[in-house]
Amino acid sequence: MKTSKISGVIILGIFLSSFVQINKETYSLTIKVNELQNLKGNVQFTLYNKDGSIPDEHFKKSYKMKVGEITGNSSTITFNNIPSGKYAVNILHDENKDGKIDKGWVLPTEGIGFSNIKSISPFNKPNFKKASFELNTNKTIQVKIIYM
Repeated sequence: MKTSKISGVIILGIFLSSFVQINKETYSLTIKVNELQNLKGNVQFTLYNKDGSIPDEHFKKSYKMKVGEITGNSSTITFNNIPSGKYAVNILHDENKDGKIDKGWVLPTEGIGFSNIKSISPFNKPNFKKASFELNTNKTIQVKIIYM
């Protein structure tokens, strides 16, 4: 008797949930990078959606990642079906295609860039708050690549 009541509640729950639609709108985010210093390698586009996720030297806190080909010193990709929200972008001109930010003594030896950030210095370090933007419509952004 007890099992049949539980089964009935489960079946009723499944039936009622079939009428509920979660209507979370999604958008496309196109990211463009120009003025790459050479045609070597590819460009890694990393998308973040959480405060505190940048800096992320090893790309472990990312939401999504894509790799774009270089054509004429530029690269463009599009992330589709992205829910509305706050996002930030990190770009790596991965000249040797190893998926890592290669460094000299301290500074990167490959180009890097972040949404909303035009320069990097000890006084202007990238973080999610500075790099973030709202995505609530289809959007195209351009990210400046910085070579140290």
